[in-house]
Amino acid sequence: MAILHVLLALMAACVVFAMVARRAQLPYPVVLVLGGMALAFIPGMPDVELDPQFALAFFLPPLLQVSAIRTDWAAFKTSIRPILLLAVGAVLFTTFCIAAAVKLLIPGFPWAAAIALGAIVAPPDAVAAGAVLKKLRLPRRIVTVLEGESLINDATALVLYRFAVVATLAGTFSWSEAGVTFLAVSLGGVLVGWVVGRIVILVAARLQDTLLETASSFIACYAAFAGAEALHLSGVIAVVTTGLVLGRAQHRFSARTRSESRAVWTFIEFVLNSLVFILIGLQLNGILDRLHDYPGWHLALLAVTLSLVLIVSRFVWLFPASWLPRQIPSVRRHDPMPPWGHITVLSWAGMRGVVSLAAALALPVTFPERDLLVFLSFCAILATLVVQGTSLEWVIRKLGVEEPRRASMSVEEAAARTLVAHASLREMESRAEDVLAGAIAQDLLQEYRDRVRLLDGINQGAIAAERASRLEHRLYALRAGRARLLRHRDEDGLEEELMSRLVEELDLEELRLRRLLGAADA
Repeated sequence: MAILHVLLALMAACVVFAMVARRAQLPYPVVLVLGGMALAFIPGMPDVELDPQFALAFFLPPLLQVSAIRTDWAAFKTSIRPILLLAVGAVLFTTFCIAAAVKLLIPGFPWAAAIALGAIVAPPDAVAAGAVLKKLRLPRRIVTVLEGESLINDATALVLYRFAVVATLAGTFSWSEAGVTFLAVSLGGVLVGWVVGRIVILVAARLQDTLLETASSFIACYAAFAGAEALHLSGVIAVVTTGLVLGRAQHRFSARTRSESRAVWTFIEFVLNSLVFILIGLQLNGILDRLHDYPGWHLALLAVTLSLVLIVSRFVWLFPASWLPRQIPSVRRHDPMPPWGHITVLSWAGMRGVVSLAAALALPVTFPERDLLVFLSFCAILATLVVQGTSLEWVIRKLGVEEPRRASMSVEEAAARTLVAHASLREMESRAEDVLAGAIAQDLLQEYRDRVRLLDGINQGAIAAERASRLEHRLYALRAGRARLLRHRDEDGLEEELMSRLVEELDLEELRLRRLLGAADA
């Protein structure tokens, strides 16, 4: 029961801190970490120890899979070069920058142990950045690169981390062996993830049940991770691959399954992210208790220096890595140099999170200076979340990277909606020619022709205004219908199941109208 009470208390705290973050207009991961730190200092608060293996195996798979499912595969492939430059190149570069800084500050520190610290803090966590990016209209390329980086960089860092830990404890290290093993575990992880994804798709096609299909997608992430790890392959890459496979096939599922599973995954994502970040803050007491032998000024110097190196190294890597490939004419022709403001935003969006903390806590008890490395990892997470997380939105607006609101829906969206409208109209016209069903189809034809007319003229200001007005009238009518339904239930009585079905239909229609109205006003 004690665990249940703690879990419920943490969930309540997550809701409160999320509300504070919304009021303060701050990324909620930042407020959750700071809130967790504040809770850790409350007298009588029990020590909370986050088991690293549990953190990686429980929190990471669902968060990675839901990000992979939402990934635009076409955009991901188009941006694969900058994604790999960040997910592999920047992680390796940051690792060695941190290792060099540690060796400079603590000359007697083993190189392998210093590399382990670098691998721990190297991979950015996209959750905090995503909390900011969702509120802004950024160029799609920036969002794609950040999301793609977060899907792959954990695998790079964790493989390097494992080799550094083994080398520290064994006293030997082979770069050639590390490179071959990295390729093997990565390709093996891709294979396991692809197999799990295909199995889930085949099983879901036979289930024909929304609840079971949603449950199977949830089980898939853990099956991919556990299966790959059992074979000593990359569980992270396996989960990402499974998510990409499911994301590509999601339109094969029923509309109800897509709608309800989206709501389930949104809730799971919020709960897991919230718990992760508040648990990061709650670790502070235990970490500080184990560092009483270190002078405070020395700890502060190490923490500040390494946090600065962590932030600056991303800039040092990204600007040359963006400019140098464009010196090749073929690359420059197909992918022109982005504005410097875009590169600055990518460089500043380097907040660390759960993977770094879990990797630090997973260090063996006999690892040299383990408590110090855990403390420095925590400081890196805190510094990047607070400094970069709270200022990312300001940086984006200051640099003018945010795209202006459009006077109408985008050309791409209008074209896609027009294709649907024309296909629907052609089907209705063909049905109108049917002798038996023609009368009914004739009654519906005008509605479909009207929709096509509006979409064909979407770039004309008057048409856009007319469309927005039509949508608003539909919303008013829908609200009146719902209000009358509620009065009917209260006055004459209505079976609850029937009431729920009718309200659900009205809710879905309202969401559709609001989404269209948002596109019209955007």
